[in-house]
Amino acid sequence: MLAQLQRLITLSLVAAAFGWLFWFLGDSPFLAVAGFLAIALGYTVFLALEFVVLHHVNKRDPEPRPSWGELLRAWLGETLTAPRVFCWRQPFRMNVVPDQLAPADALQARRGVVFVHGFFCNRGLWTPWLQRVRASGRAFVAVNLEPLFGSIDDYAPQIDEAVRQVTEATGLPPLLVCHSMGGLAVRAWLKRMRAESRVFHVVTIGSPHRGTWLARFGHGHNGRQMRLQSDWQAQLDHEMPADRHTLFTCWYSNCDNIVFPTSTATLPGANNRLIRGAAHVQMAFLPEVMDATLAMLEREPG
Repeated sequence: MLAQLQRLITLSLVAAAFGWLFWFLGDSPFLAVAGFLAIALGYTVFLALEFVVLHHVNKRDPEPRPSWGELLRAWLGETLTAPRVFCWRQPFRMNVVPDQLAPADALQARRGVVFVHGFFCNRGLWTPWLQRVRASGRAFVAVNLEPLFGSIDDYAPQIDEAVRQVTEATGLPPLLVCHSMGGLAVRAWLKRMRAESRVFHVVTIGSPHRGTWLARFGHGHNGRQMRLQSDWQAQLDHEMPADRHTLFTCWYSNCDNIVFPTSTATLPGANNRLIRGAAHVQMAFLPEVMDATLAMLEREPG
């Protein structure tokens, strides 16, 4: 469903941009090019507004405030990254790297990975990660969280099945790698299934563990759950083991244009790792994040 929607959006924008260009090119080349660029690059204006808002909202946050130079660098990074994800990988290349679970004998005793994407995303987000893990010969499953605007709690069965598949293929608890809302989905699964023993480690990248200011504009079920100080957020850790956050490494940025204030992407007791000057989607593909996360797979059982 999401891939079809994003294909429609992408193709409509391309058609509109080139339609404008060729319609006005003969009479007014300047108007033709200006309109083309406005349609093709209009999303950058919305990105810029997000960075301005986060700079204002972060004034009272205890984490380091970004400089305008860092915000500019993050804006440029997200401007380049977002189209590759939302206009190419997710709508057109979602299944270019299929899950790897067989042959089982080659995967046994080598830890596998479960990838969990975030809001308004699908498994195509993870394509560069999947290519690296496939090349290493390890098992992996990248889930597609559905329904698109459903409750985060309802994603637990999908995550549970993915963990079961990778564990059966390898004989080891998997590493879970999550982006944005995916980190909340994994925490909801851990709570529902009491599944700490089934997990090697959980890595979250830009996950709104304490909600996000921007979610006030979300009207779907999962959007409301991600609001700051929501009832769902308050209940997420209720009656859970006090030390469960030691399972987590949380990558977060002072320039995250989706999850802010900055500190909301951290968890008490977790290995919280700050990256300066990186945007929300861009952060998931930084070599520092990818290399450190995949290096965890080398911690083989003794």
